[in-house]
Amino acid sequence: MSMEALSIFADAAAKRSNGQLKIQVFAAPEIVGMFEVPDAVKAGTIDMEMSSGGIWSGIIPVGDIEFGLPYGYRIPEAQTFMDKLSIIRKFFYEGGFAQLLRDEYAKQGVYWLDLHTYGPVPFICATKPIQTLSDIKGLRIRTDSLWMTWQNAMGMNGQDISGDEAYMALKNGTVNAHVWDMSVYTGMGFEEVAPYWIRGMEDDHAIGHIVVNMKIWQSLPPDLQQALAGAAEDYYKGEAAIYDKEYQKVLDKVKAGVVKEVQLDKDVIALAEKTGYAIWDEQVPRSPASAKAIEMIKKWRGVK
Repeated sequence: MSMEALSIFADAAAKRSNGQLKIQVFAAPEIVGMFEVPDAVKAGTIDMEMSSGGIWSGIIPVGDIEFGLPYGYRIPEAQTFMDKLSIIRKFFYEGGFAQLLRDEYAKQGVYWLDLHTYGPVPFICATKPIQTLSDIKGLRIRTDSLWMTWQNAMGMNGQDISGDEAYMALKNGTVNAHVWDMSVYTGMGFEEVAPYWIRGMEDDHAIGHIVVNMKIWQSLPPDLQQALAGAAEDYYKGEAAIYDKEYQKVLDKVKAGVVKEVQLDKDVIALAEKTGYAIWDEQVPRSPASAKAIEMIKKWRGVK
């Protein structure tokens, strides 16, 4: 959904610049594969990219924190999808996190432009109900990044399978659960093979970004930089509205009985919190920026 919504960004850039900014949108792997995108932006093979900090975390460790820590972007003080996202955006821009990210990405020759949401992540779908500690022990789950670290620490068996192979892996029993975003139920048909939506480990939002090759960014006069930044904010708003509607579609499928919502019990949640917060502390020595980011997020979320 986030890729398809990039038409909002392209149209807004053209409008805000009176036609001077012309953006062509490509989906990986049309130019390069997903994991080759960071090097392609750094080299100027592509001018900008939309993905997440998780893709960059091998060279920018704070990217994992940017994308989302276990329970890092869970916002219990707000009720609605959009209100929760607004609180996260306020933390980025008023809490200093966006500037920290810009400083780190600049070291790699790219400019961090703006953020957007992927909705609730880790969004877990499963072939069977999962609620208890015995249910999660040894559970074969397709996952990645910090989510794999987290779930393995809880006793699950994380499997590194590409997203486009996950449907058949669930159908064939290679895995029994899958971590993705809500598109598994709004457009990918996973309710056919994994109709159980496992709740309790997800953040309210996972965060993506748009970054620009620094030479391209610096070549733009101030008015076009402002136009591009404004277009990125337009994308943030428009893409979030799309995800909000898609989230309602998931809830409608729950009401219709097509998707079955399953809440993890209190013992699993307690373990998830214990292991999840331990992962926060494991990020501190990865880089000075990671240490600063953890300090910021702990203060923001009231975590000691």
